[in-house]
Amino acid sequence: MTFKDFNFNEQLAEGLLSMGYKTPTAIQQMAIPVVMKGKDVIACAQTGTGKTASYLLPVLNLIGTNPKHRISALILAPTRELAQQIDQQVEGLAYFTEVSSLAVFGGGDGSAYEQQKRGIQNKVDILIATPGRLISFLASGSLKLDQLQYLILDEADRMLDMGFQDDIMRIISYLPTNRQTLLFSATMPGRIRTLARSILKDPEQINIAISQPAAGINQQIYKVKDEQKTKLLVGILKSGTYSSIIIFSSTKDRVKSLYKELKGAGLNVNAFHSDIKQSEREEILLEFKNKQLPIIIGTDALSRGIDVEGIDLVVNFDVPPDPEDYIHRIGRTARAATTGTAITFVNERDFRRFKNIQQLIDREIDEIALPAELGEGPKFKPEANNRPGRDRGRGNNKGNGRRQGGGGPKQQAKNG
Repeated sequence: MTFKDFNFNEQLAEGLLSMGYKTPTAIQQMAIPVVMKGKDVIACAQTGTGKTASYLLPVLNLIGTNPKHRISALILAPTRELAQQIDQQVEGLAYFTEVSSLAVFGGGDGSAYEQQKRGIQNKVDILIATPGRLISFLASGSLKLDQLQYLILDEADRMLDMGFQDDIMRIISYLPTNRQTLLFSATMPGRIRTLARSILKDPEQINIAISQPAAGINQQIYKVKDEQKTKLLVGILKSGTYSSIIIFSSTKDRVKSLYKELKGAGLNVNAFHSDIKQSEREEILLEFKNKQLPIIIGTDALSRGIDVEGIDLVVNFDVPPDPEDYIHRIGRTARAATTGTAITFVNERDFRRFKNIQQLIDREIDEIALPAELGEGPKFKPEANNRPGRDRGRGNNKGNGRRQGGGGPKQQAKNG
């Protein structure tokens, strides 16, 4: 199957051709025809599968075929970084069309709010927004969405994790009931299905490869004591093996502390967290994307808000509390059918969390011995009855297509 099979309008097809889009990913093959038929969709697809283009392309085609020159589509995103990322993809995909877009999000000073307000009044076709900023525009009366045709919730699970459920329902109260609604989520817990039942009408359900890391990721763990972590990390970063690196820590305070320690060790690194001004965050991401900054440290918010090719190492300085967050973190590497390495530091306190991760991905992750100069690590072993796959009757790891070291079949290139 190719993108020509979707019969997009001429302008959109030309844009896809110029960007080198040829073969749609699995989520695009399944979702695009359904969206173009006007059906509501609830789709489960993790980051890196091409889900953004799977809803943008049919919406761009529908708007471009019958332009209204008003806000026809609203895309809700959990973070400003993801909102900006979606806006950039709209600009690229719609380059040869007359479809316009605008991203609105919190942060910055009063001038940013006024600039976004003026942008809304310019009658853009697609509005991408974080819930809080959107509500402020709706409540002030400066934004009307009574003629909206398409509502898309991207990373709906993350929005609920961040406490946006009431905001989402409040936003929906401003929207026409006669609309097409698309809900995309990397996970599908019960509360997402409850939300879907309340806002979608007879939706088509699509599930694509949930909760599995890309085959090209070489997953490794070190069993470490807390006092060994920073020395081990500095040694890995100074080895010269990796050139583009993301380090994840579970709290903002730990990100700040680790940033100071790595700077003190002479490393070119920067920290990414909510206490930094929006303009600084954008500059950090741009430098990282342009390979001017080799190392960036952040919390889990970064795992869903960054789309950078060529990241060859992800380090989990702390084991994430939610196994699904592990998938999102390590999914920053080995994108678009490439390979990469994901290293997780596991102390005795976090070992139960780590076992939950192995259970989720149904495989054991190779342990790497600590360098001799760091001394011995903690002594703990997984219980025999908690081996991955045992509880679900799936046996061992044979045939799961994931061999250590990044082997296995290449995936289709990510197209959005």
